[in-house]
Amino acid sequence: MSYVSDIPAAPSQTAIDHFSHRLAVETDCADVFASMKNGEQDFVLLHVVGSPETFARRHIPGAIHLRHADMTRDRMAQWPPETLFVVYCAGPHCNGADRAALNLARLGRPVKIMIGGITGWADEGFAFASGETEAA
Repeated sequence: MSYVSDIPAAPSQTAIDHFSHRLAVETDCADVFASMKNGEQDFVLLHVVGSPETFARRHIPGAIHLRHADMTRDRMAQWPPETLFVVYCAGPHCNGADRAALNLARLGRPVKIMIGGITGWADEGFAFASGETEAA
């Protein structure tokens, strides 16, 4: 018996529930890129960490810089309540996207984390934008 099969696989319904839940709160860089490339962007992409200078140096095209610490009910009121937010941070070593997602969920806003963040975007070979200082 291997380490893989030492613990039996979950029943199908358990796996369905688990993976459906994950996909309800996460997306990935490839899906975000494809949605943007195909003109199907039905979400607001938020870069949620760092200074305006860091954002201007390198960010995902079309992203808005809004630090998780600055997410308030008043600030988020500029978007309709049903707006889906996709948040990202530096990468797997950063919990800024988790903090942002928690803030948005507490405000009753639909939210997903883009797993991988900047690191994942770079790993996929997707282009970055720079020089922009767009803020919400």
